[in-house]
Amino acid sequence: MKIRARTWILLAMAAPALAQTAQDTSSQAPAAQPVDPQPAAERWNLYYQATSIGDEHGAFRSPYSGPFSLQDYPEHDASLTATLFLGFQLFSNTQIYVDPEVAGGRGFSGVDGLADSPNGELPRVASATPKPYLARAYITQDFGFGDAREDFDSDANQLGGSRPMTRYSISVGRFSVTDFFDDNAFSHDPRTQFMGWAVMYNGAWDYPADTRGYTWGWVHEFHTRNWSVRYGSAAEPKTANGLRFDRRLFRDRGDMFEGQRDFSFHGHKGAVRLLGFLLHTDSGSYAEALALARATGTTPDVTATREVGRLKYGTGISADQEITKDVGAFVRLGWNDGKTESFAFTAMDRLAEGGIQITGRRWKRPGDTVATAYIAGGISGVHASYLAAGGYDFLIGDGRLNYGPELVWESYYSAKVNRQLYVSVDLQYDTNPAYNRDRGPVWIESLRVHLEGAVKK
Repeated sequence: MKIRARTWILLAMAAPALAQTAQDTSSQAPAAQPVDPQPAAERWNLYYQATSIGDEHGAFRSPYSGPFSLQDYPEHDASLTATLFLGFQLFSNTQIYVDPEVAGGRGFSGVDGLADSPNGELPRVASATPKPYLARAYITQDFGFGDAREDFDSDANQLGGSRPMTRYSISVGRFSVTDFFDDNAFSHDPRTQFMGWAVMYNGAWDYPADTRGYTWGWVHEFHTRNWSVRYGSAAEPKTANGLRFDRRLFRDRGDMFEGQRDFSFHGHKGAVRLLGFLLHTDSGSYAEALALARATGTTPDVTATREVGRLKYGTGISADQEITKDVGAFVRLGWNDGKTESFAFTAMDRLAEGGIQITGRRWKRPGDTVATAYIAGGISGVHASYLAAGGYDFLIGDGRLNYGPELVWESYYSAKVNRQLYVSVDLQYDTNPAYNRDRGPVWIESLRVHLEGAVKK
């Protein structure tokens, strides 16, 4: 794989002098599992990560294109993120987390042309220059019931120690709603696992977020030993793919509901989660845009039909199961009504995907991981008609459309170089980019360098 010099410069930036004090962490373990022996209670911790990804794709068949199409000539791009994760124990059962972050890079065709975009580390911003910002700043308060406790290892945004096993928790502040919802043991972090947008999270869930993937809100959770339920409400952007939030939360916001059941199958852990969402935004309607275009003899424009507090709703399922000590599998399903303008995440109304992960213990590389997944994304009939008539979403639109589901096969191998450094190679094969049978298929190759560790445990 040939990646131009500027890509290698960004890759090199992912390994700063922070590694001198780093200690080993594990990004593959579930976020909250009982451990033995009991971990020491932490008053504070400080973790960090730095990740750089270089991507390239070659030329592919493209009889026509539009302003939001993936370019049909070879492209080489790269991204860089660096994050500090600071955690503090303020009072008993009260935790505060603050995460300053730097991110930059430029995606293929301005991060346009694919619904399942290949690099989950790339924000949808215009500048490739790395810029600092506040990723997270939130407080979590537990209210315990009973004497049973659940132990937690020290980790990024997770203080080591114990919390009440049965608890009601409330978290308030700035975060990503994906920190709390749609979790999955084998596909939830583009820095260490699958990198495609529709496989790192549920692609049919147009979750509330700004351009960088964060929002302001609150999350309520009731947790027991084997099950939990949670509700969250968060701010939506003012406009599609916007950086500024709509502050009229009684009118425009995203509401999420999720139930989770943890279980054991022949001694191997598993979980299933059922997600529901109601998204209120100042967005447009595909059907209204088509009707307006027919009446005026113009090209349909969904932004011309934006209406205050328009509702989009949907549901999703995420399940993962450890099969053996070294093998795990997962599935995700997603659906939304498909009537309302794609607004905050990506242009996808239907999702079905599944994958498998294997650790390298069998070939004497216990820190390595190999995984593969198949992702099928689709859109509703009215959404397809809108694109076929020449309409555009905020990140896809070829000016025409011969509809077909966007099918992506993604595989990666992650090698643990040392206690802090991981290097991965990733390959994606995208059929019908942006749901268009007339374009593609396209091969996408990626190289990822990931550094993680702790300044203090």
